[in-house]
Amino acid sequence: MTVPALHESVLDAIGRAVTSGDVPAGTPLTLEGISTEHGVSRTVAREVMRALEGLGLVRSRRRVGIVVLGMESWNVLDARVIRWRLQGPGRDAQLRSLTELRHAVEPLAAAGAARHASPAVRGELLDLAVRMRRTGEDGDLETFLALDVRMHELLLRSSGNEMFGSLADVVAEVLAGRTHLGLMPASPVPEALDQHEAVARAVAAGDPAAAQAAMSAIVGEVQRTLTDGEAAR
Repeated sequence: MTVPALHESVLDAIGRAVTSGDVPAGTPLTLEGISTEHGVSRTVAREVMRALEGLGLVRSRRRVGIVVLGMESWNVLDARVIRWRLQGPGRDAQLRSLTELRHAVEPLAAAGAARHASPAVRGELLDLAVRMRRTGEDGDLETFLALDVRMHELLLRSSGNEMFGSLADVVAEVLAGRTHLGLMPASPVPEALDQHEAVARAVAAGDPAAAQAAMSAIVGEVQRTLTDGEAAR
């Protein structure tokens, strides 16, 4: 559900509070309380509640009112829910579960792209890999992130599997979260740049096995980094 920009700050505040556990499941909410706390009209409060209900974070019940729901009801693949969870105390668990999802999906998506991608997509992947190496070695993480997001989106959407394609926004949010939360090195490690080039070359060459192996190496390195980080703490 699209929410007007005027309402976004309230939506973000309540979304973060629910997904962080500051407002636990079972908590009743009222439009009056939201209006007072956030200094907005009841109309704005109502629209925000509708958006949160669409995300599975709250439920409006007749004679009960608005009640906060537990994580089992959340739309955990929505980009906003992912962003809120990455900003909260459960960040490590969220990164781990999302990375496990990526490991299950992205290698197969890369193999599918090697079979199904159009010539234009194959050419763009090669170009992206070249630009990623240049910007990565220069330490331009924001530009690198944009290129990285585009590469993963192309692979997922060109996989020939519409289910994989629907996860493009999820992967984009994970990649952005790692960068903006300071979980990326100042410059991408050379091995990661090598493997992104390997994926692009394999897809361009129509080699599903090589594309799958290279993508598995990329996501596997992310998993190892997260595990090492958790062990260090």
